[in-house]
Amino acid sequence: MKDFLKFTLASIVGIILSSLMLMFIGIGIIQMAVSSTEKEVNVKNNSLLVLKFEGEIVDRAVDNPFDNINIPGIPSMSKIGLNQIIKNISKAKKDDRIEGILLNLSSLNTGLASLREIRNALIDYKDSSNFIIAYAESYSQGSYYLASVADEIYVQPEGNFQFSGIGANIMFYTGLLEKMGIEPQVIRHGKFKSAVEPFLLKKMSEENRLQTSTFMNSIWETILEDISASKNIPVEKLQGFADNTVISSAKKAVELGFITKTMYREDLVLHLKEKLGIKATKDIETLSLKDYNSVPEPNKTKLSRNKIAVIYAEGAIESGENGDGTIGSETILQAFRKARKDSAIKAIVFRVNSPGGSALASDVIWHEVKLAKAVKPVVVSMGNYAASGGYYIACPADSIFADPMTITGSIGVFGLMFNAQELLNNKLNLYFDGVKTAKHADMGSIDKPLSDDQKAIIQNSVEEVYETFITHVSKGRKIEKTRVDEIGQGRVWSGKNAIEINLIDAFGGLTRSTFSAATMADIADDYRIVEYPKQKTPIEQIMDDLSAQAFTSNPLSNNKIAKQYFELLGMIENYEGPLALLPIKISWK
Repeated sequence: MKDFLKFTLASIVGIILSSLMLMFIGIGIIQMAVSSTEKEVNVKNNSLLVLKFEGEIVDRAVDNPFDNINIPGIPSMSKIGLNQIIKNISKAKKDDRIEGILLNLSSLNTGLASLREIRNALIDYKDSSNFIIAYAESYSQGSYYLASVADEIYVQPEGNFQFSGIGANIMFYTGLLEKMGIEPQVIRHGKFKSAVEPFLLKKMSEENRLQTSTFMNSIWETILEDISASKNIPVEKLQGFADNTVISSAKKAVELGFITKTMYREDLVLHLKEKLGIKATKDIETLSLKDYNSVPEPNKTKLSRNKIAVIYAEGAIESGENGDGTIGSETILQAFRKARKDSAIKAIVFRVNSPGGSALASDVIWHEVKLAKAVKPVVVSMGNYAASGGYYIACPADSIFADPMTITGSIGVFGLMFNAQELLNNKLNLYFDGVKTAKHADMGSIDKPLSDDQKAIIQNSVEEVYETFITHVSKGRKIEKTRVDEIGQGRVWSGKNAIEINLIDAFGGLTRSTFSAATMADIADDYRIVEYPKQKTPIEQIMDDLSAQAFTSNPLSNNKIAKQYFELLGMIENYEGPLALLPIKISWK
C-alpha cells in the first residue's frame, strides 16, 4: 500500500509538471504568433539607442521567443549575441535618426575579449560625432572598463566603484579525494598542462604560477593602457590606484577623474533631454537592443550574391551534435561542408570561443577546416578563449585574429582516470569481480588502479596525440616543430603574448576578421554574411534552457570557481581518450 501511494503520488506530480510545461510552451507559441504579426520597429528622429546587457553575452545567441516568459521559480537564462551587439552599434553609426547611445551598465556578464570587442565598436561609433553616455548604480571593473569610452560617465551618488586588479583563484580537490579514498591517475604531456593540478596538488605548481602570472599581467596591461588612452590618466597612476585600493566610492572616483559626476536617474533623464534638445515634459524616443535588431541597415537595398560564411564554435569540444554550451564535431563538420560546397560562399570566418575538450573531436574539426582552406580562404576569429583543443581547430586557417585579452595556446594533452578502490572496498564494503577475454579488457575500471603496463599504453596514446597536435600547429603556422614544442607544453598565453610567438597573425574581432576574409576573396566591396550552424527551433531551445536551468538548482553551481570544475568533471566523465583542455577560466569583478 505504501509503495502504491508513493508511485501514485509520483505519477500525479509528473502529470502536473508536464501539463505546466505544455502550458508555458503554448503561451510561448501564442506569443510567437502575435509577435510575428507586429509591424517593423519605427525609428523616429532624435532617438536614443539604449544598450542594457541583461543576460550572458555569448558569440551568437539563439533567437528565442520564450526569453520574455517568466516562469515562477526558474531563473532567467536569457543570452545576448555579441554579433548582434556589434552589428547594432555599427548600424547606429550610419543611422541619422540615432543621436546617441546610452550605456546602462547595471549588469554585465561576459568575457574579457568580448568586452573589449564591444568597447572597440563603441570607439568606432564615436567617429560619427554622436554622443555616448554611461550610467550605473555602481561600477565593477568590467562595467567601468566599457564605460571608460563614453563622453560622459555618471553614477548613482551612493554607488560603489571597484578598481583593484584581476586575479585567479583555483580550487584544489586533492584533500577531499584523499579523504574519500579516490586516487586520480594522471597521464599528461606538457609541464604547463595544469588542468589536472586541482586533482593532484594542494597549491599551484611553479610552472602554472609562472604561466598564469604572465598572461594575467599581459591582460591587465591592456586594460590599463585602454583606460589610460580614454581617460588621459597615466598607466603608472592607474596601477598605483589599484595597488593601494585608493578608489572604493563613486565620490572618490569623481574626484580622481574616473567619473564625470554623481547623478540620480531622474536627473540623468533631464540631462539626456537637454542633450537631445527636447522639452522636459516630453518623453525620450528610445530603442532597446532587441528592438533595433529588426531595423534594417540604412541605405542598404541590394542583396549581394557574394557570401561570407561565419561558422560559430562556442563551448567545450565533444563528439556528436552541438549541445547547450558545447561544440559538437558533427555539427561543425556539416557546417563546414555546406560552406565549402556552396559556390556563392567566397570565404569562411571560423569564430572559435572554446577552452578545448576531446582531442578526437578536435581532430575531426581540424580536418574539415583544412579541407575548406584548400577551396576558399578561411580566417579564424578567436573569442574569449581559443586554447588547447580550441587552438587545435584554429591552427590550419589562412589567418588567425585574436584580441590581446584572448586566452590561447595551451598546446598540450592529458588523460585522467580515477581509482576508487579504497572508497569502494574499505569505506563502502563494495567488491567487484568478473572475467575478461584479454589482459587489459578492464583498463580504466574505477575499482582498481592502472597497472604499469596500462599507464604505459595511455602515456603512449597521449604522446601520439601531442605529436599530432604540434605537427598540425607546425604546418598550419609554418613554425619549426621544435619551436612549437618549446612554446607548447600546455602553456597558456594571452593574445598579446601569442602574436609575439606567431600563434596568431593580428589583433581584431569578428568585424576585422570578416573584412580580412572578404579582402582575401576579393569581394570587400560587395558581400553579405550568412551564419552557421543552423539555429535550433524555439521549442528545441526552450527544452535546452529548461535542462540548463535544472543545473542552477544546485547552490554550488552559482559559484564561479566551483562551476568551472563541475564542467571540467562533466567533460572528463563524458570523454574517451586524451583531452586537450584549458586549465582554468579567469574572470574579474
